[in-house]
Amino acid sequence: MTGSGVTWVRLGDQVFESPPGAGERTTRPGLVTQVGRSFQAAHPQVPVLLDHGRHLVVDLSVLDEPASAGARAEGDGHADWRVEPLPSGTVVVDRPRPVPWDVDDDTTALVSDLSPESFDETMRVLTGLPTRHSWSAGFREAADWVSARLVAAGFSVTRPAITVGSGSSANVIADRPGTGTGDRGVVLVTAHLDSINLAGGPSATAPGADDNGSGSAGALELARVLAGRPWRHDLRVILFGGEEEGLFGSRQYVAALPPGERSRIRGVLNLDMVGSLNTAAPTVLLEGAALSSGLIDDLAAAAATYTGLAVETSLHPFASDHVPFLDAGIPAVLTIEGADSANGNIHSERDVLSTVTTALSMQILQMNVAALAHWLEPLATGQNSRADGSSVPLRTA
Repeated sequence: MTGSGVTWVRLGDQVFESPPGAGERTTRPGLVTQVGRSFQAAHPQVPVLLDHGRHLVVDLSVLDEPASAGARAEGDGHADWRVEPLPSGTVVVDRPRPVPWDVDDDTTALVSDLSPESFDETMRVLTGLPTRHSWSAGFREAADWVSARLVAAGFSVTRPAITVGSGSSANVIADRPGTGTGDRGVVLVTAHLDSINLAGGPSATAPGADDNGSGSAGALELARVLAGRPWRHDLRVILFGGEEEGLFGSRQYVAALPPGERSRIRGVLNLDMVGSLNTAAPTVLLEGAALSSGLIDDLAAAAATYTGLAVETSLHPFASDHVPFLDAGIPAVLTIEGADSANGNIHSERDVLSTVTTALSMQILQMNVAALAHWLEPLATGQNSRADGSSVPLRTA
């Protein structure tokens, strides 16, 4: 692909090449991972050499000061971007060609049970609140509402308190035990319930439609559908508080897990921003780490089998609630809309319901529920396998 001594990095179908000696001249390429367009907004003078939305190759030689991370104005300094030296010979974002599974009638029925009307109802409720800032009454009202929905679906719900900077909030944790015999694992579906308006502060309007009403509504819809089937393993749905201020809810949840409970986790599916259609073809990014490659492969295969999604993958995790799990050695994967940085409405009063495309969200949920069915293992089969008879590469209980 490249000549000897050439530094290259691939982002999807784009390749940046830096010839030998480039670092000794005026250009100093670096890799940026960002939330939205936060790095570009803060450093408009920095030339972008290759733009792949969440990931950029930029010329760092024009920076006036070190910019390894960009901090928000509140909380513990949660970074909105990360800057690294350009890695050599690395695929940061891949476009795999997954092999579809054989279509399974039970999974097809599960996919068909997903309801855009139910998803939209949750979206209307969540975005109808003035804000879901982690410290706000609106967050508590949202937590009350989602808790009631989860209880109605057959889950037992707890609301452990968390600290968020100088304030407090809560996580909503919903459990539905599996019915398999012997040792059972647990599969987690997570999203963050809070919203934020960075410019306006904690009391400002923050409807948080895409970020992250879409992920929260998606988690509730997955919970509703999965609760109607018997599974071998336990299902746990968590809606975190404090994500926008620094992943407080997920960090504290993971830190409090006893070793035995950590070892039961077969996989974590995190939904964050699954509603904005930023590309001509509906696209999803699956982001994790090497230990979650099996989860990513399954999601990509599920997308190829049950949806028309274009799939991109990355093993460079950043800035969402899958990261604390990965840091603790627990396999986790983020599902997020493709080209998420094209959405310039997040973290402001402009992140409203009209910016969300339900059809995209439903395709991502179809992919998710098909993969979750494999990870939870339908009780009737007692064993989960692919069409070729190989087992699914998940952590065993």
